[in-house]
Amino acid sequence: MSTAFLYADVLVPAALPVTYTWSVPDSFQRIIQVGSRVEVNLGKKKRYTGIVVRLMDKNHSNFYLKPILQVLDTKPLVTPLQIVLWNWIAQYYLCTEGEVMAAALPAHFRLNSDTTLIYNAEASENFSQLNDDEYLVAEALFLQKKLQVDQVQTLLGKKNIAPIVQRLLQKNICELAESLTEKYKPKLAAFVTLSPPYSNPSKWEELLASLKQAPRQQELVQALLEQDPNKLAINAKELLLIAKASPATLKSLVDRGILTLEKRIVDRITVPEPHINLDFTLSLPQQRAFAAVKKEFETKSTVLLHGVTSSGKTNIYVELIAAALRKGQQVLFLLPEIALTTQIIRRLQHHFGGHVGVYHSKFSPNERVEIWHGVAANKTNVILGTRSAIFLPFANLGLIICDEEHDYSYKQQDPAPRYHARDTALYLASLFQAKTVLGSATPSLESYYHATSNKYGLVSLQTRFGDVAMPAVQLVNMNAIRSQAKSISWISPLLEKRIRKALQHQRQVILFQNRRGYTPYQVCKSCGWVPQCLHCAVSLTYHKQDQLLCCHYCGTRYQQVTRCEGCGQNKFLARSFGTEQVEEQLATLFPTARVARLDVDSVKGKGAHDRLINKFELGQIDILVGTQMVVKGIDVEKVDVVGILDADGLLRHADFRVNERAFQLMEQVSGRAGRRDAIGEVLIQTTNPGHPLFEQVLTHNYTQVYEKELAKREEFFYPPFSRMIQLSIRHTSATVAANAATFLAQQLGMKYQRYLLGPSPALIERVRNQYRFELLLKLPRKKQLLEQCRLDIRVFLKALQQKSSFKQVVIVSDVDPY
Repeated sequence: MSTAFLYADVLVPAALPVTYTWSVPDSFQRIIQVGSRVEVNLGKKKRYTGIVVRLMDKNHSNFYLKPILQVLDTKPLVTPLQIVLWNWIAQYYLCTEGEVMAAALPAHFRLNSDTTLIYNAEASENFSQLNDDEYLVAEALFLQKKLQVDQVQTLLGKKNIAPIVQRLLQKNICELAESLTEKYKPKLAAFVTLSPPYSNPSKWEELLASLKQAPRQQELVQALLEQDPNKLAINAKELLLIAKASPATLKSLVDRGILTLEKRIVDRITVPEPHINLDFTLSLPQQRAFAAVKKEFETKSTVLLHGVTSSGKTNIYVELIAAALRKGQQVLFLLPEIALTTQIIRRLQHHFGGHVGVYHSKFSPNERVEIWHGVAANKTNVILGTRSAIFLPFANLGLIICDEEHDYSYKQQDPAPRYHARDTALYLASLFQAKTVLGSATPSLESYYHATSNKYGLVSLQTRFGDVAMPAVQLVNMNAIRSQAKSISWISPLLEKRIRKALQHQRQVILFQNRRGYTPYQVCKSCGWVPQCLHCAVSLTYHKQDQLLCCHYCGTRYQQVTRCEGCGQNKFLARSFGTEQVEEQLATLFPTARVARLDVDSVKGKGAHDRLINKFELGQIDILVGTQMVVKGIDVEKVDVVGILDADGLLRHADFRVNERAFQLMEQVSGRAGRRDAIGEVLIQTTNPGHPLFEQVLTHNYTQVYEKELAKREEFFYPPFSRMIQLSIRHTSATVAANAATFLAQQLGMKYQRYLLGPSPALIERVRNQYRFELLLKLPRKKQLLEQCRLDIRVFLKALQQKSSFKQVVIVSDVDPY
């Protein structure tokens, strides 16, 4: 006999400091399970979809516990290991489990809480004391008796109606009611079958003969009969395409009782049949690397595969995936950005067919729900995804591949949880006792340190596939060129010459400029005034295509400034340049060339990036200019020339990782050139050719960069020799933010003064009208000290926000900040 559980700890998708307990009514005690969704009431009337994380037969508190309103799942939606992972993320990254749940679950699993305004029958019908907005709502409520929040917003033409609703509640005009509605809707499609009188094959000849006077109908029935006899039904759209028939013809056959139409649930994402097809042979260096990875897996759970660009790391991944599939295991293939999935998904589906599923934020909420169920049912065995894919309900995870493991897009910035997908994947692998491969041509310094310290296995692949030579890299001194030039050009004569030569030989070019827009900032020629965002302490970027100034921090757009607010003059100088301006110059220099731009402004929507990359692969684009999106994963054999237009911009960041990042970006974009037969050329434009990093870039010498940077990190106690926790204190008042930061620093200083830096204003002091001050903890890599420090931070944050003057202060905790 199963145990009756009387109480349940339920996680709700909100930043609550603790997990709350609800009582389980008698009717649910035999069906409720850990991992199931339940409907609960929190506060006076707010309803949430929660996840049961613990069941108990005793109430460990002395309080009255509200009952669970409804159990939504007969089978658990979330696995016990997922709950363990959520808890670890919350503890390690200093956030709440509710915030992790909100990030982990597809939106359509969280039932929508609809707020309804219900007219109070006892309210006075004299609305004379109401203002115009209140009167409109009250009158509509009097007539209709209830209104949804979105109906009120439409009625008033306003998004923010909370103050109006609050006043109506205070004046006893209405009451609020909450209800949960299911957002996920299965996709339905019409399927065609023969009606029962004609299902016997002996009747088919007679049936076709009876349709001689209706040849279109006869052709459609004939097309149906020619389909696979094992198929009991065929999709109506597919049948109409095969028979080249119209919907009217199908309707006539249904009306005559010859065919039957039936609605069935279908998958939104169609996939081919699963298979394993390895139609390639590893080169000798790849065979050695593959064997070395397997050997390292005998003693270590994590292996760093350090392979130069175009060395064929993907082929090794494919072999490892095939081995895992043959064992009946699931594989998680992580990529830092959606942009990288375009080419790799085609390769993986070629080798593994329907085994492969894709999971990232560009999919609709309904599609993400279906992928979730496919992974949970062990139907989807290879998941290719971005960082959110680590939250899927794997049943039998055997291998994780983290490609481009160095990429800082793996780090979630806002909102919480601010987790690093690579590091979280390592913990996820440990839960399943799975193996992990970290792959990169330019590994993060931390990962390479762990590999050389024997924590990870290390496998090197230092030759390009087919023995293709590494591209030749050349520096272009822009100081000398600009001193002689009559007009400003962001493309040097040498780079222009190389591009022209490539175009003449019908080859392709990639140009990298890590700034989008047209002009990053403008300066008044007379007084030096710079147009700035009203909400952030940053200059505005000019976007010529939209004729607008845009803040790249809060997204606010402004009309183009034509007169200086400082001195009234109307002459401005453009400083620096973005991808829009490069695209414009290319059109002038090479009027017959087909030029395209790849940045977040030019590729919007689910398929925009895929379409542009496909055009580049097919040779329909001659010159591709873009931001970091051109650095990652583009594998096109006709690219001969790569230009880095402003290397200085990569070296100006106030960050201890600046040299590491700059080398990674320059080496990665250089790797796009000469990936097959021709030797590629890379031209790096700079005003500082004597910078010591360029020596390693010219020779593709990662090891030397690593050794130099590691020595500096050790000297100044930065990762991998320390663990960092950054606390950002934010408020609309600079004084309040500064005082809160000082209070927090004093609390932390009592135990951690030797490890504490700050408080100090953030590099960007104000964003979205909030002033920011920062504290930084650089702690020794001692597990007990780190755990205690996290506990103390939670205590100090709670103490700070209990002070009345700091109640509105926002504290953002960022563990292992990037």
